[in-house]
Amino acid sequence: MIKKTIAQPPEKFTGIEETQIPHSAVGFKAIKSALIHIADEVGIVKGVGLLAKLNQKDGFDCPGCAWPDPDEKRSFLAEYCENGAKAVAEEATKMRVSPMFFALNNVADLGTLSDYELGKKGRITNPMYLKEGATHYEEISWDNAFNLIGKTLNGLDSPDEAVFYTSGRTSNEAAYLYQLFARQYGTNNLPDCSNMCHESSGSALSETVGIGKGSVILDDFKHADLVIVMGQNPGTNHPRMLTALGETKANGGKIISVNPLPEVGLKNFIEPQNPLKWLGNGTDLSDLFLQVKINGDVALLKAILLLLLQKEQANPGKVFDHKFIVEQTSGYETLIADLRTYNLYELVAQTGLQFDEINEAAEMIANNEKIIVCWAMGLTQHKNGVDNIREVVNLLLLKGSIGKVGAGTCPVRGHSNVQGDRTMGIWEKMPEEFLAGLDAYFDFKSPRKHGYDVVKAIDAMHKKEARFFLGMGGNFNSATPDTEFTAEALRNCDLTVHISTKINRSHLVHGKEALILPCLGRTEIDKQASGEQFVTTENSMGVIAQSVGHLTPLSEYLKSETAIVAGIAKATLKNTKVDWDTLAGNYDLIRDAVEATIPGFDKYNERVRVPGGFYLPNNARDNDFTPTHTGKANFTINELSDIVLDKGHYMMMSIRTHDQYNTTIYGLNDRYRGILNERRVVFMNQQDVDEAGLKKNDLVDLISHFEGQERLAEKFIVIPYSIPRGCTATYFPEANVLVPLKSVARISNQPTSKTVVISVRKSA
Repeated sequence: MIKKTIAQPPEKFTGIEETQIPHSAVGFKAIKSALIHIADEVGIVKGVGLLAKLNQKDGFDCPGCAWPDPDEKRSFLAEYCENGAKAVAEEATKMRVSPMFFALNNVADLGTLSDYELGKKGRITNPMYLKEGATHYEEISWDNAFNLIGKTLNGLDSPDEAVFYTSGRTSNEAAYLYQLFARQYGTNNLPDCSNMCHESSGSALSETVGIGKGSVILDDFKHADLVIVMGQNPGTNHPRMLTALGETKANGGKIISVNPLPEVGLKNFIEPQNPLKWLGNGTDLSDLFLQVKINGDVALLKAILLLLLQKEQANPGKVFDHKFIVEQTSGYETLIADLRTYNLYELVAQTGLQFDEINEAAEMIANNEKIIVCWAMGLTQHKNGVDNIREVVNLLLLKGSIGKVGAGTCPVRGHSNVQGDRTMGIWEKMPEEFLAGLDAYFDFKSPRKHGYDVVKAIDAMHKKEARFFLGMGGNFNSATPDTEFTAEALRNCDLTVHISTKINRSHLVHGKEALILPCLGRTEIDKQASGEQFVTTENSMGVIAQSVGHLTPLSEYLKSETAIVAGIAKATLKNTKVDWDTLAGNYDLIRDAVEATIPGFDKYNERVRVPGGFYLPNNARDNDFTPTHTGKANFTINELSDIVLDKGHYMMMSIRTHDQYNTTIYGLNDRYRGILNERRVVFMNQQDVDEAGLKKNDLVDLISHFEGQERLAEKFIVIPYSIPRGCTATYFPEANVLVPLKSVARISNQPTSKTVVISVRKSA
């Protein structure tokens, strides 16, 4: 047995409460919750003024999710969601983590706090340094911090011994400079949070339609006949998406939701931007809910495709779009031949659904032409995650539902600007065209050897093949799988560096030496040598827009991310021809470089100053599939799940509560699931609870099983819940200790946090 540490010790249980699951999402309760959080963290007057600038054309982009803003009219009342307001409150908080705080609190003691308790300590005010063998962080000057980084990097045996990680919050300008620095240093080791969230989407979409991004825009939801939401909980993770789904319904469209858990946000929501509706019954959203088993999505989609084939054979030309198939696709005959090798009823059995439910979905798909499929990590974080997305594309191609208004692919990205970071070059295997453009503009030779993604980076650090780690934002240790293994990997480094706004777990799981470099937040004014700057971001539908901070920085010692990158580059690179100070002093010059090296950014500085920004080119949206290896959109053959559960084993997926965003915990409540004041819970089917000899609120240990290894997470509270038999759900990041590092998706190498095989035993 491999015993794993736990994020929140058992003695910290705070007394779980259960409440009735609400009928509707969002509405007045969401507004009230957001305002309470704002009042506590910022103060109501300052907070409301700040929210008035959130996601507005003259304001700043939400540091939370990447859901797009309307192109035209935006709500003056609230162009943000509850969690967006909480994210802003966390960034603009009155609480401070100063050098005195670190002097009074040693690293070991801070490590006993929960992620929630750490997050509530506030913003970091000064650069901090942990010497080898020291127990406390102490203040360090920026110059000394930069010099330490440069000395460490230049002391490595190879540039490939350094890892440069990026969180999705980083701006386009900072991301571009960051990848430029890493490549001038000599490595493509640029893992990012996409590796853990939507890498399967990018792999599947690039192969099938020629671009690793979605093809729809926000306006498409008004024109869709049918929207299918798979493996996603927008009510918690992307609440503003509910407005778009409400517009689909208002215009006569239908919605199918597919998920192992019934989520309130996909049942009914109350429009928060219209006070006249706050006291109403809300808008019913899902016309059909398919409660699929965890990792039963390929089986479900294949069953639907078989039913569509039957309906097409009964009414030729009425179900499939043969004109589109002939003119725009490749591999149709192979797909049909493969489908015919499956038994429909065996597929149905793997889904956990009834035949009539799946047939109803097939009827809705057959009878509609403009179809959008949305998905998130419920589809991507599986061994067959790429297969999931490719099967989604198969369905859309059969219907001709890509490249037309009201139809297409919609991977719903998590963190704000995670898509933009990839566009800027944050990827361990950028294509030759990008690297050649970088080389020509900056007069150097980029490395061509592919670098480490997240999984490979952790493995390399664990083997001591990588000895330096720099995190541009994020909370690497809490966000990644196999928590204790990852912690050991980070501790093997000579130096770990984190560019952060707030203290988090990764600052306490450190290398021999460690630095915390505090940066400006999106809400804050960014003043550089040429004057006040703005940054840009890319939302999940490919819009590039500016973001302008409005608050005075909370500390005179904060630097922008671009200034920090420039400082590190100057201290490290001895023969660079890049004028880092000039670029960091005027972000227009960074955007000029982007324009010269990345297609789609013509007149970047001019167009991004137009309120609302501009769209990047999207070949799939334009019905152009020439970037694929066939020059057409590709049908693919995909594999069912090959995981067979032994008796007493369950499939576990990790989920987020309503009071968190990624690894940031805003509170201890998950009110949309009726769980308050506790996070260490495991949701189980009531029949599974009974069969295991358990009862509600029992304390249990969770044990994951993978390739003969076992991982342990102790003291979880059993919650009987509406979830298919054989399936369980636990909160992220508490359950990350159970996710094996080597359990990854085929092709994309994405960790499989939604298909963890576990057993459950009563706690001692």
